Amino acid sequence: MNPDRHARAMLPIPDRPAPTLTTYDAKDPDTAYPPIEPLLPPAGAPNVLIVLLDDVGFGASSAFGGPCATPNAERLASAGLSYNRFHTTALCAPTRQAMLTGRNHHSVGMGSITETATSAPGNSSLRPNTKAPLAMTLKLNGYSTAQFGKCHEVPVWQSSPMGPFDAWPSAGGGFEKFYGFIGGENNQWDPALYDGTTPVEPPATPEEGYHLTEDLADHACNWIRSQKALMPDKPFFVYFAPGATHAPHHVPQEWADKYKGAFADGWDAQREKTFARQKELGVIPADAELTPRHAEIPAWDDMPAELKPVLEREMEVYAGFLEHTDFHVGRVLDTIEELGALENTLIYYIIGDNGASAEGTLNGAFNEMANFNGMAALETPEYLVSRMDEFGTPSSYNHYAVGWAWAMDTPFQWTKQVASHWGGTRNGAIVSWPRGIAEKGALRSQFTHVIDVAPTVLEAAGLPEPTMVNGVQQSPMEGTSMLYTFTEPDAAERHDLQYFEMFGNRGLYYKGWSAVTKHRTPWEMVGGTLRAFDDDVWELYDGGSDFSQARDLAAANPTMLAKLQRLWLIEATKYNVLPIDDRGIERATPEVAGRPTLIHGTSQLLYAGMGRLSENSVVSIKNKSFSVTAEIDIPDGGADGVIIAQGGHFGGWSLYLKDGAAVFTYNVLGIQEFTTTAGSPVPAGRHQVRMEFAYDGGGLGKGGDVTLYYDGTAAGTGRVGATQAMIFSADETTDVGFESGTAVASGYTPQTSRFTGTIQWVQIDIGDDDHDHLIDPAERLRVIMARQ
Repeated sequence: MNPDRHARAMLPIPDRPAPTLTTYDAKDPDTAYPPIEPLLPPAGAPNVLIVLLDDVGFGASSAFGGPCATPNAERLASAGLSYNRFHTTALCAPTRQAMLTGRNHHSVGMGSITETATSAPGNSSLRPNTKAPLAMTLKLNGYSTAQFGKCHEVPVWQSSPMGPFDAWPSAGGGFEKFYGFIGGENNQWDPALYDGTTPVEPPATPEEGYHLTEDLADHACNWIRSQKALMPDKPFFVYFAPGATHAPHHVPQEWADKYKGAFADGWDAQREKTFARQKELGVIPADAELTPRHAEIPAWDDMPAELKPVLEREMEVYAGFLEHTDFHVGRVLDTIEELGALENTLIYYIIGDNGASAEGTLNGAFNEMANFNGMAALETPEYLVSRMDEFGTPSSYNHYAVGWAWAMDTPFQWTKQVASHWGGTRNGAIVSWPRGIAEKGALRSQFTHVIDVAPTVLEAAGLPEPTMVNGVQQSPMEGTSMLYTFTEPDAAERHDLQYFEMFGNRGLYYKGWSAVTKHRTPWEMVGGTLRAFDDDVWELYDGGSDFSQARDLAAANPTMLAKLQRLWLIEATKYNVLPIDDRGIERATPEVAGRPTLIHGTSQLLYAGMGRLSENSVVSIKNKSFSVTAEIDIPDGGADGVIIAQGGHFGGWSLYLKDGAAVFTYNVLGIQEFTTTAGSPVPAGRHQVRMEFAYDGGGLGKGGDVTLYYDGTAAGTGRVGATQAMIFSADETTDVGFESGTAVASGYTPQTSRFTGTIQWVQIDIGDDDHDHLIDPAERLRVIMARQ
């Protein structure tokens, strides 16, 4: 084997041409130059596939004893290694940024999700340029790189069509190909997709059989085939991160129906069944204990009898969703095998970026946005029963009940967001690499963490950790390579110290011991009073004899507890965890949180064709009076279609023309629709159409009066009974002159939404200043200049 000729610690690798004879005439027989060789990693470097599922608890997948069939995870485990002490950060974006960089989540500014970023370095959502992502390192060493699926690492003020794109996968993220979505979740039936940084529409409709996970697998398989056809000597790095199984739990009905009746015994019984199966498989120790249910989680027997069929269906849909996801992961694995590349492909199949999600309320949700707006009470048991058959379909935006999340985290305590306990942070992981792992179907129990993935990949590829990337000196990775575990099953663990923190829930692992304190409950999103941090109650567990954190030893061993508490504080100081931030709703407001915002002042001017504007790219009209004014040209015969729409079927508002007349619809969570229609069509010619909403005040989410105007003259009045206080949608956007995604109003469809007249401009103003119900050119100029 030839020695590697590159000095790879500095990236890009500096060009250092060897001095040669320079001739005057290219035809001179002494003219000679070495051949141009493509940049490649060291000989034998493997292909790399990382599969990261979303919101899957340790006890969900059948590969780790759960009730949801994941045969492809099982077949990969039979060919490789299963890790039963692999850990995440307890939340999606932090786990992803940590995995992609090999650094702790606060070190890369991702102390929580991007939507709650603050100005504190550990929570800013900004990855320092001293911590380059793994994909960039691999690309600059000669790998082909591609990501398919979810990217939740883009700061919200950088997520508009204008970028900047430094944090997007196909720009600063190091991926040459990106096909997927930006944000925490997406409608599986009708996603907001990007190809690189270009918005694209799904290739088909739900009625035509479209589903996001299948689409992502199609693109991943096609890319892998193309890469091996065109660059067979070059290894690939593929990051496959479907939005599944994050809510909404969307899946074709036949997959959910496979589980009919499987969960009739409820979540308490399911934990018992899963626990027994885990011991039978050997994925947990024989002496492990099943942790009891906390009082905050209701017993199955205490749930209303009329609601239990709905609760069963919630879990049936989820189980089908996870099995469906695993099926499409299997298609990617099959493609690699069919190409003859499986032998030298290092595969990580990480079953969850945190514990199972308990963000669906105690009863579950038909539209999970209800809980995020503090309006879960609208979804009464009677309402849920009436929509039961629609769970998982395109008309739903559903989530399951807290009890099911707890069951999917068997045998541990708590769930996603609870970084203190293993229910929030311990996820099953499977590693396969036929050329590098001789043992098959074996278990590994060394403590490992998601920040260990990047160092492992580099070591497997024979690549050094770079000291310089794009002219910036790099800080060391904070993870520890897992490569030693591939060949040494009984080796002492090398990652023996790790802090955890999320929204004030915190813990520390040190040489088998864990000290933890739960500070807040994830499904209690609004209201309630949190304890002071110093009043939190700490627990102590000896992982050497207590796999599941079942026996609290804090009272019996206060010395060890104090030692680990101090260690937590030291690690928290080292990695930018401080100040601890347990705020919830307050952090949703940029001005309060201290993060930048695209929009300043009280007005925003938009133009026809603008679209895919996230809620963070548009002036907020929530909990206040506002107006929308559009200058439009109406052809002879009238016009129809959307002037501007924000949100979609599961919450939002729209100003549009129907039968030539102006209409304003405010849609509350897809449950209530308030519509105001003008009494006459807009005449032909150029006109201003205006909607004014006078907010009632007196708190959040209140209603208000609507008045429609044509050229300053009232044309219709109406009433909105309630509004959404916090968020319209996690995936729907604002569009001018059309509507992407699902439709806000039942009066049109996205396919019929395109405006048939001409829109000159649209202006949104917040506050009560009515401009005499008209906007003159000088006013528009003021808005433009205010943005300079």
